[in-house]
Amino acid sequence: MRATFAVVLTFLLSLACGNAEAAGGSQFNVATPAGNVLVEGFANSSGAARPAVIILSGSHGFAPPAYDELGRSLNAAGLDAYLVHLLSPADQQAIARAGSAPARIAYYATRWQDWIAMVRGVVSYLNNQPSYAGKVGVLGISLGAQTAAAASVDRRDIGALVLVDGGFPDGYSQPVRSLPPLYMAWGSAGRVFPVATARQLQRMAQGLGGSVSLNVYQGGAHNFFLKSGPQAAAAHQGTAAFFLSQLSK
Repeated sequence: MRATFAVVLTFLLSLACGNAEAAGGSQFNVATPAGNVLVEGFANSSGAARPAVIILSGSHGFAPPAYDELGRSLNAAGLDAYLVHLLSPADQQAIARAGSAPARIAYYATRWQDWIAMVRGVVSYLNNQPSYAGKVGVLGISLGAQTAAAASVDRRDIGALVLVDGGFPDGYSQPVRSLPPLYMAWGSAGRVFPVATARQLQRMAQGLGGSVSLNVYQGGAHNFFLKSGPQAAAAHQGTAAFFLSQLSK
């Protein structure tokens, strides 16, 4: 697979829990209140303490190779990255068969609570590992950004949040008293979540007194973050720098 940055990566991927090896990295399951969640890791083999970032995918799951590339590039930048497989095969089938945006949104509404519980369960699991305690961030893309935003509300165990082309779920009505330090990467040409959505999130976070920054990539499509090219590379670099700045304190 192509690497996002021109870096030769040599890595062994492991967590000390008897994980089975996979092509993309180590795999393990985390028990959460909403069921077991498969997690795939791109982690440092030396055992040195580093921040951890969980990655939540868009509605197509982790099939695109860009996610492996993203995990490797974050790993090379000094972060342990974990792909959290929230979408079950049944979810992916239902989303594929929905046939329209309203039908997909209606399906998502039946799953938000479980997906949020799964994210929080994985965050709790990582925070209970001595090397990660208090140094866990969440990165969500599109559908994953919606889940990440809702899962991060009023949570002190999430040290940093990155949202890419996605905000709160449609109809989200829970009170929001605080958010983690927030970084947003947005394609200006995206139609699924227009830049106005990002501006609204920015105002919300500022109103809560939190740290927030928004980077709009001119001409970037909704999925620009998962495409090769200078915009995606810059967005990945900015994301890694943000996580390192917030989680290494």
